[in-house]
Amino acid sequence: MKVMLYEAVEKAPSQELTEPEMIHAYFGRFDENFFQYCDTELRKINTFFAEKLAEASRKHMNLQSDLTVLEDVKIHSGVKRRKIAGLLKKKDDDASDHPVKKSLHDVKLAFSEFYLSLILLQNYQTLNFTGFRKILKKHDKLTHSDRGAHWRQANVETAPFYTNKEVDHLIKEIENLFTMKLEGGNRQKAMKRLRVPPLGEKENPWTTFRIGMFSGIFIILTVVAVITAVYTSDQHYNDWKPALRMYRGMFLVILFVFLLGINTYGWRASGVNHVLIFELDPRNHLTHQQFMEVASFLAVIWCISVLSYLFSHIMQIPVYVHPICLLGFIVLLLINPFPVMYHQSRRWLLKVLFCIFTAPFHYVGFADFWVADQLNSLTTLLLDLEYLVCFYAVEVDWLGSNRRHICGRVTYGVRPLVACLPAWFRFAQCLRRYRDTRLAFPHIVNAGKYSTTFFVVLFSTLYSAYRTQHGDEALQNNVFFYLWIISALISTCYTFAWDIKMDWGLLDRNAGENKWLREEIVYPHKSYYYLAVFEDLILRFSWVLTVSIDEDGVIDAEILKTILASFEVFRRFVWNFFRLENEHLNNCGQFRAVRDISIAPLNANDQALLEQMMDEEDGVTNRRRTGNKPWNQPRRYDCLV
Repeated sequence: MKVMLYEAVEKAPSQELTEPEMIHAYFGRFDENFFQYCDTELRKINTFFAEKLAEASRKHMNLQSDLTVLEDVKIHSGVKRRKIAGLLKKKDDDASDHPVKKSLHDVKLAFSEFYLSLILLQNYQTLNFTGFRKILKKHDKLTHSDRGAHWRQANVETAPFYTNKEVDHLIKEIENLFTMKLEGGNRQKAMKRLRVPPLGEKENPWTTFRIGMFSGIFIILTVVAVITAVYTSDQHYNDWKPALRMYRGMFLVILFVFLLGINTYGWRASGVNHVLIFELDPRNHLTHQQFMEVASFLAVIWCISVLSYLFSHIMQIPVYVHPICLLGFIVLLLINPFPVMYHQSRRWLLKVLFCIFTAPFHYVGFADFWVADQLNSLTTLLLDLEYLVCFYAVEVDWLGSNRRHICGRVTYGVRPLVACLPAWFRFAQCLRRYRDTRLAFPHIVNAGKYSTTFFVVLFSTLYSAYRTQHGDEALQNNVFFYLWIISALISTCYTFAWDIKMDWGLLDRNAGENKWLREEIVYPHKSYYYLAVFEDLILRFSWVLTVSIDEDGVIDAEILKTILASFEVFRRFVWNFFRLENEHLNNCGQFRAVRDISIAPLNANDQALLEQMMDEEDGVTNRRRTGNKPWNQPRRYDCLV
């Protein structure tokens, strides 16, 4: 609209050379087109508002019904609120015929999500009225008339999207219901739960400074460590493999945390509300900056430990003191009970890890299954921790150099069990999900996917044991080698198909113009999805290199394993983007109380910024960046500007 106004003013006849009647007629024709366009946009806004208001009314009725059932259960059963999980059944239209258990916690989360959607709808009303008011005021200023003010009074101020106060009434009713029914009359506690702050947290300049400082130190120390390793290779010729195994796992953790920071930034920037999906404390959770700060800080500590290891002969400190000190520092940092270093986030992680390690004895939430999936990409970390424990318990001789080289072997069966742990966690969670929902698909089928890992580990272990006893000459007669290859192929195809179809929700028949993808997508370019599918396919089959390269002795097995483990962490990093997007759009895991959740709520600073940009000559065309094609984001409350 601002473009139309400025073009009209630029193309207007000169007042010095043209009669006033002609100028008046020119702006009359322009006003006819301009107000016709305004009327079209106003009808769009009214229609969209009516649809969202009807949807909000339907959700409000469903929540009231759930709350009534919840109260009836409490009255007639006499059980505590925390014991009623499973007695309330989900009524979502998208649910299957099987009942889905909903606890008091789920009902509270549903109210919080619904309240946030009402706030967005309220922002939609305010911002669109402000947009009309400002653009019509600019119209009158540029055309030296008051027709814009009259049109606003006659059309905008009487429009349903502006005059309707039902959203305000719903907000007050939800606040009262939540306060009286779910928080026992404690309004302060209720409002703290309901009023979720926006996802666009303001960046802390000191955190940015620390990230830059730690990153610079890490780069310098890394260069020094590489040069030192080259010139001190003679001193560490016989012990570089144990050092690689002991430092590799902690490096993977640092890489994972750094990439998770990028994940968090991507989710927030694209409007994927990971805070509600993970059921995090909306007022106290790690931002992408804080993830990167933790990763860069740990990277510096890791480099210092590596350098201390390399210079241990100069410092006259036993060489194997440094890796165990690094591990001890990280463990103490994680379990530190004092309220420092993101205390609540560490408690949240420990709680989730406890639920994972004790599966299937706990209800499985989205965070539980998601963290367990991350552990499946960090299997090398668990194996390296097992090696470190074995190494310090059996092989390290602090007073001499005689060591028994038994760690890292499959002789005693410990390493195969450790390798199966991540898959077992997810397998047990799937069985628990089946017990709670009675849905054979997808939970039993998903459990079957993780069970294929057991066969891969079994045949790989038998193959390694056979090679140890008979040598490489008997490879052609080793039936376990072929069983390992077959089971690995089945497992890889199974997991890849599940990634694409179930976890990411792609290959949708009703995708429309998003061919081979899904009907609704969040990220701006379809090429992201095609590249992610190709990347997932390639990295899923990266284990083939252990057969083609490792067997020929082209590269050392431990170096190859380090490269492949880093690739797997990167694959999981890409997987996270699309898994959260699918959960955000479709509630595909049925972890949330309602199907759709709000994205990128608008706060006062955002609104003030938008109003300021409305006064600028370029105006505002979208809240978010645009590329060759607008962001196809569902349920976005588009704003007229």
